[in-house]
This record gives sequence, structure tokens and C-alpha cells, in this order.
Amino acid sequence: MSVHRHDIVKEARTWLGTPYVHQASVKGAGADCLGLLRGVWRELVGAEPEAVPTYSMDWSEPQGEERMWAAAHRHLIDKSPDAFAIGDVLLFRMLDGRVAKHVGIISQVGAVPRFIHAYSGHGVVENTLSEPWRRRVVACFEFPLEDK
Repeated sequence: MSVHRHDIVKEARTWLGTPYVHQASVKGAGADCLGLLRGVWRELVGAEPEAVPTYSMDWSEPQGEERMWAAAHRHLIDKSPDAFAIGDVLLFRMLDGRVAKHVGIISQVGAVPRFIHAYSGHGVVENTLSEPWRRRVVACFEFPLEDK
């Protein structure tokens, strides 16, 4: 099966409205930001490439380890955050000096870019990639798909 960038967005949109549940990855029942990404991966790429260890809400902040960034490097394709495209995965650093621990999927580019993510207190939503969100982007990755 050939998977394209728009398939990533189409699948991510099927998760809209899924409640936020820490460590979950079940469409319609619950997901956090990583759970959303894992669910889209399973649907379009196949089995998850590695087991996800149990993680706390503070992720790896006490240790100062960029675990999510390292995992993204292992399984996704690095690209410049300035060159994001439909279906790309953005990695966010929510607070200065802390580890990057939030991800979202670009759903629209152009004058008003948008992204889909699971956000505590909101569930899986599609938001404008506003300037406050843009300032938090630290990395961008592509899914390992046939269509670039």
C-alpha cells in the first residue's frame, strides 16, 4: 500500500475529539500527544517500532534527557522546522530550559498553518500554528513514507 502525506492528516483527523488520557493510544477512548502519533503510525506504517516505556507527566525532565527527541531521531526523518509540510511531525519544547515533550502533526500549510495534537484538558484537537506555538517548535520530522 502506498501512503501519502494527506493520508497522515486524514487519519489524524479521525482522532479528533478523542479525550486526553495520559499514556493512552486508543482512538475515541483516549490519547495523549504521543498516543496520537503512535495510533497514526500503526494505521499507516504498521506495528510500532519499539515498546514505549511508562512515562510520567513530567516525561524525562528530572533527568534532563531528550527521550522523545531521541526516539523521533530513531524512527522518523529529520528535516528543518522551517520547511514543514502536510503530515510532518513537530516537536515542541513547552517551557524554556525543559525537555521537548509535546508532538503534533501538521494538517495545513500556507498563510494559516494548522496542526493536530492531543492536549491536556482539550483532547485531540486541530489548532492554528500560532506564533506562541511556533516559538515552541524545536524539531520537525517526516514519516518514513513513499510520498515525499
